[in-house]
Amino acid sequence: MKNWISRNPVLFVLLLALAVRLLSLGLYPLMDTTEARYGYMARLMVETGNWLTPQFDLGVPFWGKPPLHTWMSAGSAAMLGMTEFSLRLPHWLAGVAVAGLVAWMARRQGQNPLLAAMVLATCAIFSVASGAVMTDMALTLGMTIAMLGFYLGWQGHYRAGYLGFAGLAIGLLAKGPLVIVLMGLAVAPWLLIQHGLGAFRVLWQRFPLLLGTGAMLLIAAPWYLAAEQATPGFLNYFLVGEHFLRFVESGWTGDLYGSAHDQPRGTIWLFWLAAALPWSVILPLLYLRGRGQPTRQPGPAGWRSFLLCWMVSPMVLFTMAGNILPAYVLPGIPALALLCSSLATDSDRGWLAKVGVTMPVLLLVATGVLNLKVGDERSDKALLAKEANPALPLLYYGKRTFSGQFYSDGRAQKADLVTLNQQRGRYSLVMSAKQSWQQLALESQSCRVMAVKLKRQLLECGPDALASLD
Repeated sequence: MKNWISRNPVLFVLLLALAVRLLSLGLYPLMDTTEARYGYMARLMVETGNWLTPQFDLGVPFWGKPPLHTWMSAGSAAMLGMTEFSLRLPHWLAGVAVAGLVAWMARRQGQNPLLAAMVLATCAIFSVASGAVMTDMALTLGMTIAMLGFYLGWQGHYRAGYLGFAGLAIGLLAKGPLVIVLMGLAVAPWLLIQHGLGAFRVLWQRFPLLLGTGAMLLIAAPWYLAAEQATPGFLNYFLVGEHFLRFVESGWTGDLYGSAHDQPRGTIWLFWLAAALPWSVILPLLYLRGRGQPTRQPGPAGWRSFLLCWMVSPMVLFTMAGNILPAYVLPGIPALALLCSSLATDSDRGWLAKVGVTMPVLLLVATGVLNLKVGDERSDKALLAKEANPALPLLYYGKRTFSGQFYSDGRAQKADLVTLNQQRGRYSLVMSAKQSWQQLALESQSCRVMAVKLKRQLLECGPDALASLD
């Protein structure tokens, strides 16, 4: 085994990274807010049988994103059971598919396919997102298919253009028209660099623009129309609010599903530096080291500039946006992997594998930390496991968490002091660990603490008679 690893270090690190991520999928709870929210939406989709419109809460439609990520998690849970592993598994499979596409394209361009896939699999944000219940890996899969289909079409493979439009359709169902904007920001300047004023003529000659657009709409548009018919107002909120106001208004107040993020302009580039580690540091080193030295052939004309435009397109889009998250850089990460592979030589494989192996090691450490501390802080799974009687009403005083909704099978309900004082029987209560139940001044009720987990505590409350609490 040791000899095999020494002969195949890149393949070993690639398999190790994918295997560690797969094995970690069920080892920690769904975290608030993103994972637990989307996990709860998948639970509602399975339990209600409503596969058309994702639900933010029972009977409350979720207009913030298209349903592909919910379909993925809900479909897996329907087949394998409602567990963390089953909810995360489709996103890991989507990550494997992206890695496979990157390796395939690297081989076509004369690069080392295993090295490209290894760089991708050991990039920080890719490692996280490839096993997280969120929208970004499905979007990245669509974007990758679209970009590779476009480049192959530009090389003269006309039918590959349809592959590009299929990728855009996936992106439309994953996160909306954002995928078209991202691809346009990558492709338009690159075509102008390559062909100048003749760029549109080349685009028309080499791509099935009309039929491809028709195919894209045939795949994606029916859901948009059906969703608007089922819940009128969706298209206005999603297309205008989520795709314009969210990015031009810091702390956008129109967000129906939480508080919008408010970051300084240009923060997306700092996010990229951190999210693309360790390869955001290695990429410029490979470039500087290769100057004036014989390197691997860069591939066909325009290949590296194409990858560069692809890689930076998310940062260009979100440079002036304040409402951003680190995962927004993910659609450009496959290009980063291909760039690193194009700049590396065969002699670089050994030390690049040593760089890459740090990520699965860090992932193992992070999984342990999530179980020992962060999991209890960011999820109510362990807290609700202390309920003496899960059949009792479950009330949240203050903020009701998405993990509380998921792990209570939807029993968790918001409550204020009026609601608590109206209770006539026993009930479970979750509230801040910084408060005591005596501060609530409940009328003719007593509580006992069942569990305390960092930020929140679980109590069982009921009529003041001590016998009623036994």
